[in-house]
Amino acid sequence: MEEFKKQYKKILEQYILKQTEHNLYEGQNISRQLIQKNISPEEVISIHKASLEEIMSDLDGDVQHSFDLLIEVMIRYGLALKEHQTLIQKQQNIKMEMELAANVQQTLLKTKVPKEIDLDIGIITVPAKEMNGDYAHFLHDNTHVGIAVADVIGKGIPAALCMSMIKYGMDSLDGAETDPVIVLDVINRIVEKSVSDSMFISMFYGKYDTSKSEFTYASAGHEPPLFYCSETSSFTELQAKGLLLGVIPNVKYEQQSITLNKGDFVVMMTDGVTECRSKEGFIEQKTIMDIIENVRDQPAQEMVEYVFHKLEELQDFEQRDDFTLVIFKKI
Repeated sequence: MEEFKKQYKKILEQYILKQTEHNLYEGQNISRQLIQKNISPEEVISIHKASLEEIMSDLDGDVQHSFDLLIEVMIRYGLALKEHQTLIQKQQNIKMEMELAANVQQTLLKTKVPKEIDLDIGIITVPAKEMNGDYAHFLHDNTHVGIAVADVIGKGIPAALCMSMIKYGMDSLDGAETDPVIVLDVINRIVEKSVSDSMFISMFYGKYDTSKSEFTYASAGHEPPLFYCSETSSFTELQAKGLLLGVIPNVKYEQQSITLNKGDFVVMMTDGVTECRSKEGFIEQKTIMDIIENVRDQPAQEMVEYVFHKLEELQDFEQRDDFTLVIFKKI
């Protein structure tokens, strides 16, 4: 500190005498030492006052007293600045940890999209924040394609941990030919034992049989998918009764089936799609249907991406909830 005081006094003295750009440059350079040596703002002013008194012995008394006031001001400012810097550092650490957790989640929950001869599949899932509270997972074999779409009512790390339970349950299943009611029963029992009572999870599971062109499905309180019939150019909801996952261990789920003809498709989604909001309020289901129907002749992946970007535009690019959309299209 003594060495710093001598250095500062020399720079100040040179500046008072010459007032050149070089003197100002030296002052800028010395500011780096303030951070390295952890010298507070009030200490800098105190050093400046002491140096000025030594250089200018005839310094006016009122000017000297004004420095005392400035020192008091800087004491409070210095404390507030340190608290602010500490808070910023904590926020940066949390952000780094969240980004790392999000990367781990993406790796953990990653699923491979099956490629079937008569089925075109499109999927898009976009989290509202770093962590995703939505989950989509495929199961497939030679004759069946299974799709699970789940949504945790909540966001952030708790929602992400709940999704890990769903992932664990899906990995424990025998194969894609498992009936949807069995899948939901297995997942429900796992969730009921493992997840807090304050967390609620909805889930839809559908199974497509390539040999029959049949789509069988069941739901645990999830958003009903939309079925588009190309022959009538109309949408219908695929309703199936069932309680949310994890509420009670023994639940009876309802299972339904439909046949897909060429050009038909099933649109599965989370409430981040159906509850999109514009300035005027919630975007109506009819509007969403019209957006989908506008691209009904496009490949399934282009369809889901178009719908996302169109709804994003209607929301003024302000995404409020996790967004997941999956389309099974018969070709």
